[in-house]
Amino acid sequence: MSVSSPRTVVVGAGAIGGLIAATLARAGHTVGVLARGKTLDAIRADGIRVLDGDRESKVDVAADDDPAVLGVQDFVVVALKAQALPSIAASLRPLVGPHTVIVSAMNGLPWWFLDGVGDPLAGGPIEAVDPAGVVSAALPCAQSIGCVVHLSSSTDAPGVIRRGRGNQLIVGAVRDDLSATARALATSLQEGGFDVTVTGDIRTEIWAKLWGNMNMNPLSALTGSTASQLLDDPFTHALVLRMMEEAEQIGERLGLSTGMSAPERVAMTRKLGAFRTSMLQDFEAGRALEIGPILGVFPELGRRLNVPTPYCDAVLGLLQQRAANSGL
Repeated sequence: MSVSSPRTVVVGAGAIGGLIAATLARAGHTVGVLARGKTLDAIRADGIRVLDGDRESKVDVAADDDPAVLGVQDFVVVALKAQALPSIAASLRPLVGPHTVIVSAMNGLPWWFLDGVGDPLAGGPIEAVDPAGVVSAALPCAQSIGCVVHLSSSTDAPGVIRRGRGNQLIVGAVRDDLSATARALATSLQEGGFDVTVTGDIRTEIWAKLWGNMNMNPLSALTGSTASQLLDDPFTHALVLRMMEEAEQIGERLGLSTGMSAPERVAMTRKLGAFRTSMLQDFEAGRALEIGPILGVFPELGRRLNVPTPYCDAVLGLLQQRAANSGL
């Protein structure tokens, strides 16, 4: 791996990926982005533009729609909507060499989440995020680390990123041999302007974030309601808690604890007010929904661990039909 100027490609130069690309470029990485269409044209012409309040900064990066042109990298940061990854994973092979470290910066469970987990989950991918192992075949689990994103941003236009609330990233590796590399990446992200925490338990950090999203996101997309509306209604509030309890039982079987109860986590969500979840925003904009990574993983893991998930099953079935009937 390069020491002075690591070569890094960000796959998915949207609201989060574009921000990470700009940050790593400021920290001295040689950054490229894999993009297409209007986003590719905009970044080639004007770089990545970041709006932070009334301030604007511009960072020039390489941009292409062909991974082979960008070539083998030190880091590949995957910041796509997670449901898009299986269809393009094989095309990313030219970016990955034997020493490339792959960084997942997506919602939901990443394809490598079960790496190193023993029986009864050993020996197979999570189909909801890695169908037939197509992602892990292209992006080896043994070369992957995690980045949990606790911030919001949006795109004002292709290649134009507007910062929102929060500034925290949590970075960590499951495998000990990648811990030093995870720390080095965290240092770069911090030098570029993020608030970064390095964790020795990245699986729990991913699980904790998902535990708070796996109910509000799907239910908001089904109902069109804000988080406050879902929690103010006694019936949907109860459903939120039942879904979390099923996920909590799965987490216990995996040795993952969020350190709080479902009602305590819901109380934290309530403090955020009447926000519209990312899945509701995607639904209203006609974009594909992150169904498998955010919700579908729980019924699948439940079946494999003999943990009943009737509430998650029901919401998953409804959400899949809602998305299909809306052409998403």
